[in-house]
Amino acid sequence: MNGKNALILGISIIVGLASLGYLLGSSIVKFRAFERSVTVKGLSEREVPADIALWPITFTRADNDLSALYAGIEKDRKAIVAFLADAGFERKEMTINAPVITDKLAQQYGGGERVKFRYVAQQSVTVYTRKVQKVREAMPYLADLGKKGIVFVGNDYENRTEYLFSGLNAIKPSMIEEATRNARKVAEKFAKDSQSRLGKIKRARQGQFSIADRDSHTPYIKKIRVVSTIEYYLND
Repeated sequence: MNGKNALILGISIIVGLASLGYLLGSSIVKFRAFERSVTVKGLSEREVPADIALWPITFTRADNDLSALYAGIEKDRKAIVAFLADAGFERKEMTINAPVITDKLAQQYGGGERVKFRYVAQQSVTVYTRKVQKVREAMPYLADLGKKGIVFVGNDYENRTEYLFSGLNAIKPSMIEEATRNARKVAEKFAKDSQSRLGKIKRARQGQFSIADRDSHTPYIKKIRVVSTIEYYLND
């Protein structure tokens, strides 16, 4: 009887180990199948009008008499402020920087050629406003002030007009949703081509939002872009 019981126990252990091995093997296969995935990118782009304009107006004047120079630069400044007020801008939208005076004679070294005007003044009136369209409409009419003797500094990098967009937070959710939807379309196409079924999201990474000018000719139109990277499970 002891030998028979031992045989039965041995057979039971063997059968149990075989069953356990089968179950573990089946679980590993299922786990590995569950780990199949595909990584895709979804893009969302929008074109929006800028809602803030930063318009620096820099002007200059030269003279050999310092008092006359200050009087002249003040006259020019008042004319520019009056021009902006007539164009529909409020005084609180304007920032007036202090004039910068350069003594050309003091900058000469080694007895160089004498300059025609000893003193040169430069000053800026900067408009910061949400009236973007008014800025665009007023800019061409600065030429009328130029005809009256005001000399404006060229449109270099420091004096260029900037257009900004401040409403990104309002459109972020819808853009992320669109990027996710576009990513899923790509993943579904991949799953179909590979004869699989698309599963749940395994992991997702939201890309950085970028804001750029639509092109160099229309800086007041902004292109907003975001790319989301999403990894989906694939099921058989």
